Amino acid sequence: MSLIDKIDKEHLPRHVAIIMDGNGRWAKARGKERSYGHQEGVVSVRKAVEAATKIGLNYLTVYTFSTENWNRPEEEVIALMNLLVTAIHRETPDLMRNNVRLKAIGDLSRLPEQTNRTLQDCIRETSANTGVTLVLALSYSSRWEIVEAAKRLAAQVETKKIKVEDITEELFADQLTTRGIPDPDLLIRTGGEQRISNFLLWQLSYSELYFTDVFWPDFREDELYEAILSYQHRERRFGQTSEQLIL
Repeated sequence: MSLIDKIDKEHLPRHVAIIMDGNGRWAKARGKERSYGHQEGVVSVRKAVEAATKIGLNYLTVYTFSTENWNRPEEEVIALMNLLVTAIHRETPDLMRNNVRLKAIGDLSRLPEQTNRTLQDCIRETSANTGVTLVLALSYSSRWEIVEAAKRLAAQVETKKIKVEDITEELFADQLTTRGIPDPDLLIRTGGEQRISNFLLWQLSYSELYFTDVFWPDFREDELYEAILSYQHRERRFGQTSEQLIL
């Protein structure tokens, strides 16, 4: 029996988020430049989207570029931005064919003009699709996101649009870049590291975490299905006891 056949389609995670780690180390192990690993990583994104489509996932978020990544060597940043433009342009027909909707979260104002224009064009073109929603976390930092949300709420208090006592978890969440997107049920991190790396800190409060030693360029359908099978064997209690869940 294949892995996909073992998955319970009635109990899928609604939203899977992935920290795509290991591109550089994968390339280095092969005597290549880091950019080669990033190029191969694009293939893995395509394969993950195809796998998500096959089983009917609703949301797939990939940590594409963090705000901290702007501090990498200039040539690598330029190469990443160029790769992003090329990849989005090349993948748009497949996204349309597979009914995938594209969204993006993060400080997109920092993206180069051409990169942002290509991204927005693809978001508009795929906006009516009803299959998997692929969310690119670009120029994203969870601390940045939370601070920006706090600023917006503070401004609303200052202009007397709301009162301090009006602020709830739901109101705060509505100020985040993920507004309208359900919190991830499952977070996958590739590459062997076991940390969150400033990614979706608010949204991951009750997510199941799955770490794998597989470098992102080697991540394929079966790796995603393994993670989902692991998720389906876990008990999600959300602060309750096992006995309460049975009742």
